[in-house]
Amino acid sequence: MLLTIEKLIYGGDGLARLPAAPDTAVPATDEARTRGKAVFIPFVLAGEKVEASLTEQKAGFARARVDAVIEPSSHRIPPACPHFTRCGGCHYQHASYEHQLEIKKEILRENLLRIAKLDLPLGIEVHPSPPWNYRNRSRLQVQISPIFAAGYFKLASHELLPVEECPISSPLINRGITSLWQSGRAGNVPQGVREVEFFANADDTRLLLDVSCAGIARRATVRDWAEELRAAMPEIAGVTAFREPNPGDRKPGAPEILVTVGAAYLTYQTQREAYRVSAGSFFQTNRYLTDELVKIVTAGQSGKLALDLYAGVGLFSTALSDFYHVVSVETSQTSTADLAYNRPSNGETVQATAEQYLAGGENPRRVGKGAVAKGGITPHTPNKPDLVVVDPPRSGLGERVARLLASSGAPRVIYVSCDPATLARDLVPMLAAGYRVEQLHLVDLFPQTYHLESVVHLIRG
Repeated sequence: MLLTIEKLIYGGDGLARLPAAPDTAVPATDEARTRGKAVFIPFVLAGEKVEASLTEQKAGFARARVDAVIEPSSHRIPPACPHFTRCGGCHYQHASYEHQLEIKKEILRENLLRIAKLDLPLGIEVHPSPPWNYRNRSRLQVQISPIFAAGYFKLASHELLPVEECPISSPLINRGITSLWQSGRAGNVPQGVREVEFFANADDTRLLLDVSCAGIARRATVRDWAEELRAAMPEIAGVTAFREPNPGDRKPGAPEILVTVGAAYLTYQTQREAYRVSAGSFFQTNRYLTDELVKIVTAGQSGKLALDLYAGVGLFSTALSDFYHVVSVETSQTSTADLAYNRPSNGETVQATAEQYLAGGENPRRVGKGAVAKGGITPHTPNKPDLVVVDPPRSGLGERVARLLASSGAPRVIYVSCDPATLARDLVPMLAAGYRVEQLHLVDLFPQTYHLESVVHLIRG
């Protein structure tokens, strides 16, 4: 059938509509009968006319694939990667980079308007990235038998797509991928290896490998292989292999460290600070925009007390040096250890969830000197923070944390988001509590993909 693409939506698909007619095969919603059922189609651009075939039908929507682009957008370009449309990693390689930024800007604006009812009077400040070789962290799936392969999952699948070069990963990571393939073809990758994650330092000269292994992996064999990898590629500073939790465990704990060969961490040097980042710790993945992101979040901020929730290894905490005291809250044991190491002299590290800290109750565990009082506020700091920085995972804050944050009384809140829909949802109680948006930034940490990072500066009153 011939379809016209109305717009792109978050997730990478284009939106088109079927003719407004009842569907006899699948019960239709009222909207589908009046406006035409929504059809979601990947790898298209707004305004294009495409020939498409339906692949899935539901009551309120359908999915389709493109058979031919009849009228292409002026923004359409040839993709740079031969795996594009088959690999699940990239979604926008068929669009010029300038147009990718426009797509993301409109998706962010539309989500804020539709979900938070926030019609922004101010503009969205866009911070572009070099569009290729930007990733400092890439995770590959590994297959040992019947033949070795390493790569990414296929689009909308858990089937492995062999990949030997990734144009969005750093040059050193691509060399690491080549080394992994050479080891695999030689039959040296041990049974039980499931995933290999490459993490490169800021100047792309050192690699840390994080290897995920099934229970059948043998410690001695994995150690020998890790030493072979380091000997073949001297830029590999260290290899840490983890044994995955047993799938049958009702409450699986943290993965067990099977073996560490060489360094267990990298030092990531930014313009302002040097961060210790251990295997298993979170760190931002765009090697070009780390300093820009820190500047957007922390520049010009000062006061008595700052809270950094979901602090990771302390990317933002260390830059809040103009505060008398900084409390950094992180739940991951590995990241908390790095956070305690990286924190500035005015900093305090708390291992807890954001909800545990904001709600009080039992004392969170303070990492370092002293103890934390109930309510998550230390005895020597004021009860109300001057600034709260939040950088939650893709799932966002959630209703409970958003409401606790809205009632904290902090005059300034800076929300770093990697999902516009959960951001918009979390802003609803913040706006209702009297906060307003002072700045809105789109930081393109993930070129060629639908993912977008945004930073919202909120002030109260």
